[in-house]
Parts: sequence; structure tokens; C-alpha cells
Amino acid sequence: MTTAPRPYVTAHAAVSLDGATTGFEPDRARFHELAATFGEDVTLTGADTILAQEPALADAPRPGPAPGGPLLAVVDGRARVRQWRALHEVGHWSDVLALHCAGTPARAPDRGVEELVTGDDGVDLAAVLAELGRRGARRVRVDSGGALTGALLRAGLVDEISLLVHPVWCGDRGDRRWYGEATGPPAGLTLVANRSVGDELVWLYYRTGV
Repeated sequence: MTTAPRPYVTAHAAVSLDGATTGFEPDRARFHELAATFGEDVTLTGADTILAQEPALADAPRPGPAPGGPLLAVVDGRARVRQWRALHEVGHWSDVLALHCAGTPARAPDRGVEELVTGDDGVDLAAVLAELGRRGARRVRVDSGGALTGALLRAGLVDEISLLVHPVWCGDRGDRRWYGEATGPPAGLTLVANRSVGDELVWLYYRTGV
């Protein structure tokens, strides 16, 4: 049996000069403008990113799934996400997939979201990407904080790194770095783009040696 190729993975983040993803207000319009150029089949995100949005999601308009939009896949190994129906209906994604592991706590049977269970004590990201490839995904954009991005980097599962750099220094205000607990950059980084965005931002776009 032929194995489907792993999807191409781009980690895209808005960061400060010192690499933080918190402690400043990013230019969301510019961030999403660049994100739209990747043409992803799947938006991969972590539970913390969704939890930060849940208060707004609860009251957001719900026009329904976006035909032709990407799939939203949420790494939620501890079953903390609650607004699954809102994510499905908010109009950004065509569908939503909950990524769990064997050790994920029991979930309500009526959540209305498809599950993919991989790994024992944590979600197996390589297995997730392999399954997404089998389902036909060719491009994945990581839209998350450093924990998920760092885990993907450590596993050698990131093909491109896209950083929208803001002219701020967060220091102690920024408690998360875009690379999480990764010990260093992937080997063989190749610069793809390095340009100004608007009057103050810089876009750094690298291809890894994966």
C-alpha cells in the first residue's frame, strides 16, 4: 500500500524582537494577510490558543462552516476546549477536528466534533500529520503559541518558519517564545523572504532542512 506524503508544514507567528508571542498587541490584519498566502488545507492549533479565544467565541456570529475553507485541527490532549460548536460555525473553517490521545479525559458524547486519537500520554503529532496526509491534506499552517510549535520543531516536523516581527521588546512581559522549548533552530535554514510589511514590521520567511 502506498503511503501518502506528510503535509508541508509552515509555522507562522507574530513575534516581538525578542521572540515573544505575548506582551504586545500584534498587527492582526497584516498577520492574517500573510497567512492567506499559504493556502493551507489544515490550520493546526493548540488548546491554549483556542482557550484564549473562547470568551469571544461564545458570543461571536455563527454563519456556519466556510465552504472550501481549511480544516481546523486542535491539539487538546487534556480535553480543555469547550466551544467546539462555535468553532465549527464561526465561519472561518470548513470543519473541525479534535486531536486527543489515549490518556485524554472522558469527553461528552454530544460535543458534535470528530475526534482523532493518537499517542498514549500525549498527542502523537507525527501520526496526526500522517493521517491528515492520508485524508488528502497537502499544506498545514501552524497557528499557535510556542508549546505546539516547539514540539513540532523538536520532532523535525516543520518545513517552513514564517515570522512577522514587531518593533517591540517584551522582556518580562512576554512569557512565551514562538519556538517553545525547542533548544535551537532547525539545521539548514534557507531564507525565502525578508521584506518590510507596512511601515514598521518585517517578515522573515525561512525553509528548514527537513
